[in-house]
Amino acid sequence: MSDTEHLVKHLPNDIGGAGCHEKISITERPLYPWEKRCHALLDVLDYHKIVNTEEKRRGTENLGTEMAGKLTYYEKWIVSASNCLLQKGILTPDQIADKTKEVSERFNIKM
Repeated sequence: MSDTEHLVKHLPNDIGGAGCHEKISITERPLYPWEKRCHALLDVLDYHKIVNTEEKRRGTENLGTEMAGKLTYYEKWIVSASNCLLQKGILTPDQIADKTKEVSERFNIKM
């Protein structure tokens, strides 16, 4: 398969069969509270037909190789859902910035 064919047939986060020097470490751990809230929020958005599963999946695939490689599972999903809500005009960048600032101040996080 040529490089071009590979790019067309495999999305950035499709790493199955890709040569890799490091073994992927899979470990079970309890979900963080924000991850549980993220999962619940995504289910609610889907239930109310605001953002469906296909849109969220497409959004994670559109992150690109670099970003997909740096984000955790739930970080990818929340970025994808946020992008969908922005594209649909349900959220604005200012609303996200204001909420991010509010939460960072609540938890004394330096941004």
